[in-house]
Amino acid sequence: MAFAILAARELGLRCATLWTASACGEADLSNGHLDTKMDWIPGMPADLRLRDLPSVVRSTDRDDIMFNFFIDVTATMPLASAVILNTFDELDAPLMAAMSALLPPIYTVGPLHLTARNNLPADSPVAGVGSNLWKEQGEALRWLDGRPPRSVVYGSITVMSAEHLLEFAWGLAGSGYAFLWNVRPDLVKGDAAALPPEFAAATGERSMLTTWCPQAEVLEHEAVGVFLTHSGWNSTLESIVGDVPMVCWPFFAEQQTNCRYKRTEWGIGAEIPDDVRRGEVEALIREAMDGEKGREMRRRVAELRESAVASGQQGGRSMQNLDRLIDEVLLA
Repeated sequence: MAFAILAARELGLRCATLWTASACGEADLSNGHLDTKMDWIPGMPADLRLRDLPSVVRSTDRDDIMFNFFIDVTATMPLASAVILNTFDELDAPLMAAMSALLPPIYTVGPLHLTARNNLPADSPVAGVGSNLWKEQGEALRWLDGRPPRSVVYGSITVMSAEHLLEFAWGLAGSGYAFLWNVRPDLVKGDAAALPPEFAAATGERSMLTTWCPQAEVLEHEAVGVFLTHSGWNSTLESIVGDVPMVCWPFFAEQQTNCRYKRTEWGIGAEIPDDVRRGEVEALIREAMDGEKGREMRRRVAELRESAVASGQQGGRSMQNLDRLIDEVLLA
């Protein structure tokens, strides 16, 4: 928050700011404007499009609250003593040099859920404390226990219209794979999330619907083969640690940018168009689960997982960066 940085400077205190979105994320129109190339952003690919940038940056309303909040926060970040990023060096190395030229010292300490799990003492009062605001349903893990390796599609997507809910539902059903899907009560904008009886009849025992679940554990379960996701950053890191490629339907914030990087820079994801159709959902899931592109995505995500796990261990790069942050900034 910008006010915290300003308050720290006024009081003469050191202040390290935690950027909870992705590093690439720091950095609707139908007239082709969103395909405009953004080849002038330091550290970003030359073929980046306007549609690949965070939604608040693409706002056409310069009085938009979130747009101005975003501008205020990013303008204030150079005043901090340090910037902490929830990522690991091997994932975002090309961006670090460009960001380092614009910001205070940067410390990559992620994936945070992994570094916390590996390095907190078992008797720590915050050990095992999660960040979910929804009640997790443990039966999802028990349901996965009876499934073959890499045979299940796990889905957790942000709010959508009732029409899009049906397209996703029938796309999952038509794929032929077993699936575990989080269908929260608030999933549909302005209405309750409801699926027709024939959907349950068509999917039978190969489907399980939940309102929430322990996502990091689900993604690390050997039965999960693909993650159908809105492409949030925490979900992205959890999927990498779980060794699971992604089929993405980005919605807001920096999800579009995350999706773009997963699709073209890291090679670990595919993208569903904004106006989702069941045939596209079905085809992308099948390709990600058993197609040639899916095998390549699985190979790439396995490489990134290896780097993430190494970074989050005692003595790993992220833990070294955390020690440096304490010594060089907080205790200096």
